[in-house]
Amino acid sequence: MKISALFGLAVVLCSGCASFTPEPISPAVAITRFELRTLDNPDLRAFIQSNIKNEIESWPLPQWDVDLLTLAAFYYHPDLDVARAKWNVAQAGIESASMRPNPSVSLGSQRNADAPSGTSPWTFGWNLDIPIETAGKRGYRTAQARYLSESARLAIAGSAWQVRSRVRSALVDVFFARQVQEVLSQQQSLLQNNLTLREHRFALGMASQPEVTQARIALNQATLASVDTQRLQAEARVTLASALGMSSKAIDNIALAPKLFADMPALPTDDIRQQALLNRADVLGALADYAASQSALQLEISKQYPNASLGSGYSWDAGASKWSLGLMLVLPIAHQNQGPIAEARARRLQARANFNARQAQAIGEIDTALASYRAVQNKLAASNALLADQDTQMRSAMASFKAGQTDKVSLLGAQLEISQLVVARLDARTKAQQALGLLEDALQRPLNAPVLSTPALQENIRQTKENKL
Repeated sequence: MKISALFGLAVVLCSGCASFTPEPISPAVAITRFELRTLDNPDLRAFIQSNIKNEIESWPLPQWDVDLLTLAAFYYHPDLDVARAKWNVAQAGIESASMRPNPSVSLGSQRNADAPSGTSPWTFGWNLDIPIETAGKRGYRTAQARYLSESARLAIAGSAWQVRSRVRSALVDVFFARQVQEVLSQQQSLLQNNLTLREHRFALGMASQPEVTQARIALNQATLASVDTQRLQAEARVTLASALGMSSKAIDNIALAPKLFADMPALPTDDIRQQALLNRADVLGALADYAASQSALQLEISKQYPNASLGSGYSWDAGASKWSLGLMLVLPIAHQNQGPIAEARARRLQARANFNARQAQAIGEIDTALASYRAVQNKLAASNALLADQDTQMRSAMASFKAGQTDKVSLLGAQLEISQLVVARLDARTKAQQALGLLEDALQRPLNAPVLSTPALQENIRQTKENKL
């Protein structure tokens, strides 16, 4: 009966044990699943719908903007999976840190070969040992794990912003490369007309050979510029696909919103830096790391006080029942945990230095981005004014041509000048949007749109890669 009881107790204790389930990874299958990612995935639609206020009326979406592509990147990009996995590890660390030590039990028997006749030679016994943590060690250990978990949670927000930053930067390059390509195509057409007209005039003896040669050189230069822009556009499209966590062929025919990057928000107020320093994920994460180092120091200091172990036992010794009760303490004679305490103090100083360095770096990034954004705004305003003046001259040239006061060569020259100014203005707009992106990165918040509400950022909504297809 005793053996049966012990066996039953062992079964009960083992019934709550975890079991191992193998989950092998196949690189070939992973590549296939990656190639199957698209922007018309119905699961992606459900994810986007859960994170926007407006109802999705048609799917696939007829056009994409920064926020929608950012949500697609949140769904597909593996960086967020890595950040969420690290957060899950940190949360599991809280559970580990808060566990109480298990008691231990020992069973034993011995046989006395010289037992007197009529006396049982056997002795049976058991001992129960109950460890007792002292000085609040479990509380400090749990607090440290909670702060580390908070740091990992903030790292998710930091990773999410980095994903958005890469999407926006690549999208700026794709969008303006397309617009520049359209203007260069129009410019090529104008230059081709100019070359044809000058060749015709040369045949009639009304133009010189250098004029024709110069027109042909200008056309060739525009052709080379167009080819280079096509290359930049292809590279930007690949970069955008990588930022989305997809293959480049998945976005070959992506339609972008026509008014994308049309607005330039005003320069933020002076208190924006203070707001950013109080809300940047990396600064808050460094602060959480410092708090964790504080708890780690408290834990090491508490270890100066030894834990106790309460023991009790029973033995049946040659027919006599014997009970025992004992207390065990580790005597702090050789050391009082000075070494680990010194290490914890040094780590706290290191965490403080990391926080100060991160905060100083953030201030520098914000100030630099603000200065750059202010400068590009002034340059863009000058470019707009110049283009407006040239547009006025263009209308005047058109009127003169219709009135017969100027020839077609003069009209083509005016059209080419305004085309070149349009390219220059697109370059200024590109640099302005790039400066805006750097400012938003420094602030870790968008200036011309509300912060995306993405509850799924901190939820591991995709347990396996199959859910991403």
